[in-house]
Amino acid sequence: MRIPRSWVLPMARRIVNDLLEKQYIKSKIDKEELIEITREILLDELMVEDRLNEEVRQILSQYEKEIEAKRLDYKKLFDMTKQKLIRERNLIL
Repeated sequence: MRIPRSWVLPMARRIVNDLLEKQYIKSKIDKEELIEITREILLDELMVEDRLNEEVRQILSQYEKEIEAKRLDYKKLFDMTKQKLIRERNLIL
């Protein structure tokens, strides 16, 4: 995640407050509940890249011996694998 977790709740609060104040939305649930749902959505979206990085590490760990034996550039393989998954899944990071 590129931003600190501690920023997510204030971001969610600001988003919800702005949407409600400008009357872009009308909430059928409690404002605090809406803020919490928004926080969860933001956190989930911000962690997409973290989950992807972990998946790439797992994929490359299956080829660890081959990577070492052929003295391949792990960073380059990591980036290439990550870009391939991003394209395949149409992810936006």
